[in-house]
Amino acid sequence: MNTLLKLENVYKKYPSFTLKDISFEVKPGQIMGFIGRNGAGKTTTLKCIMNLVHYEKGKISAFDTDMSENELENKQRIGFALSELNYYPNKTIRQLMNVTKRFYKNFDDEKFNEACRLFNLNIDKKLEELSSGMKVKYSVAIALSHHAELLILDEPTSGLDPVSRDEILDIFRQIVKNKDRAILFSTHITSDLDKCATDISYIHDGELIYTGTKPDFINSYLFIKDKSMNKNLLNEYISYKEFDDHIEGLIDVSKKDLFIQNKIEPLEPDLEQIMVYIERSKTENESFNL
Repeated sequence: MNTLLKLENVYKKYPSFTLKDISFEVKPGQIMGFIGRNGAGKTTTLKCIMNLVHYEKGKISAFDTDMSENELENKQRIGFALSELNYYPNKTIRQLMNVTKRFYKNFDDEKFNEACRLFNLNIDKKLEELSSGMKVKYSVAIALSHHAELLILDEPTSGLDPVSRDEILDIFRQIVKNKDRAILFSTHITSDLDKCATDISYIHDGELIYTGTKPDFINSYLFIKDKSMNKNLLNEYISYKEFDDHIEGLIDVSKKDLFIQNKIEPLEPDLEQIMVYIERSKTENESFNL
């Protein structure tokens, strides 16, 4: 099986927002970071995948079968979690597990207990007593316990402290290391993707503006920090900021020689710099008075 998940021109229209022909695919061994600003359409896309939101046009396939026609069977093979667990807060992890396992024919109690020990999860704690990081680990433990081949997670590291985030990312890398499973997770925390993502899908205002490998995405751009304050080159930037002692911004890699000729050495950007300046370029005509 070459593809675990495939979206083809998925379209969903709301009165004030439209998801515009989203297409990407997730293959075994990949950790796909689904990035974009809050409100860009990440959660809506994930809900469309899981048929929690009805989309008007397009097609979604999982494990080489139509998701809408094989929903129940495919969901047995998918581990899905929204950004915050808030159901049955007074129930313990053990109680929640005993309810959840009824929905999965391949649920493995021993695997669940093993994951909880690995994650230092006390299964007799109530959900409301868990930190955000522990709730994420619980969601992952459930997914691993029914042998999910694809994990779809909405903002799994949002609100976590740096240590908990690092632990979660280590778990993600372990999950895909045998190249038989994959993870799709939405996030706006680009530093997490620097550490673990193999691929990127980038959504802006309901429209996918990139999908592909992380190295290809990063290598498409260069970061400039120009201490010479050369304003003759301002039109060559995707977008930029002017400071008192320098100009910094993002350029397309094709502009590299132009800056070198002006004795400005381009730098490799990180994902945060790319996202900040791309978003800035798309909103630079918007202004407000302080």
